[in-house]
Amino acid sequence: MLKNELLRSIRLIVFDFDGVFTDNAVYLSEGGVESVRCWRSDGLGLAQLRRVGVEVCILSTEVSVVVSARATKLGVPCRQGVHDKSAGIRAICDDFRVDLGSTMFVGNDVNDIPAFGLVGFPVGVADCHPAIYSHILYRSRRAGGYGAVREICDLVAAAYDGDRIGVSKAYEA
Repeated sequence: MLKNELLRSIRLIVFDFDGVFTDNAVYLSEGGVESVRCWRSDGLGLAQLRRVGVEVCILSTEVSVVVSARATKLGVPCRQGVHDKSAGIRAICDDFRVDLGSTMFVGNDVNDIPAFGLVGFPVGVADCHPAIYSHILYRSRRAGGYGAVREICDLVAAAYDGDRIGVSKAYEA
């Protein structure tokens, strides 16, 4: 069971993009334009985090206008083209002036493992690659692109202020 004290110690959540905000699929038009699907209510969850004072950032290996567009729409800073996610996490923590122990990183695949080892709270989405299971403290019930971001936001926000935001008891870990 996740303890509220641990969740309340989180000051920054860094999210991978592909496979976390998305269902890991890429739609490609005949003109070469990529698009992805995202979960609309993630934005409401991110707003709850901001309300309780938890910072957020997106960290992506890819450089994509899709990532930029979604981050802009959500009002979330993002770092793209970061191939060394451990260095990326360190830089983000420095920029936000948050220590690694008070940081959550949410990922879904083996390239996230170095970042998981640095943060105080490594998290994977429900459909993450099995190779990361031993590197995470929590695995969401919802899959990437299907509400995983919202679930994680609600879980942390609820630890800060109880059930006022209407988080279902089903989210208790």
